[in-house]
Amino acid sequence: MEQQEKRPLDLDLALERVEEAIKGYPKAALFELFEEGYTTVFEQLVACMISIRTRDETTLPVSRRLFERARTPAEILQLEPDGIEMLINQSSFATPKSRQVLAIARSAVDNHNGELPCDPEVLLAFSGVGPKCANLALGIACNYPSISVDIHVHRVTNRWGYVQTSSPEQTTVALHEKVPEQHWININRLLMPFGKQICTGQRPHCSTCPVLDMCQQVGVTSHR
Repeated sequence: MEQQEKRPLDLDLALERVEEAIKGYPKAALFELFEEGYTTVFEQLVACMISIRTRDETTLPVSRRLFERARTPAEILQLEPDGIEMLINQSSFATPKSRQVLAIARSAVDNHNGELPCDPEVLLAFSGVGPKCANLALGIACNYPSISVDIHVHRVTNRWGYVQTSSPEQTTVALHEKVPEQHWININRLLMPFGKQICTGQRPHCSTCPVLDMCQQVGVTSHR
């Protein structure tokens, strides 16, 4: 693909344009749940675990169904693994997820007075919780300065040429080094729907992309 010379990426301007472009599209699932009142670290962490290998279109109703029955760690403990699995069975890997959620609830009750703290070390110590979910839950529920990198954030920032990494884990490190802290939480809020709807994995919508003049289109061989 013939590349035209691009201006250097201005992150502030790029994110401002992205915010305008995604208006009208569904919000990222955890941000949508937060606006609906599911604001605790526990709720956000559980919803993120449900979202693993699961589309937002499924994550949202599954999370709502679970939280209608139980929202706190103490309430989750009353369900037992089979009860949790029944409520989240439309998500991928529901059986191991149900056990992991129960273990987190048990730890919250036994070790943290029934409420998870805004502490990355505590969250990352749980089985099944990686940096993406820990950072996202802490950023949304606690306004804790962190960057959550999913496949969309990884793809978009590499396609822009803003970072040059080969995995979401490497992207997380690179973005923490480059992105001003005031944008950390917004990175996932903005780039997840942008990557899902506009800067897609296959044939991205480059012709209507608001960041095209700053995007290096790394790896793009076909677009709309």
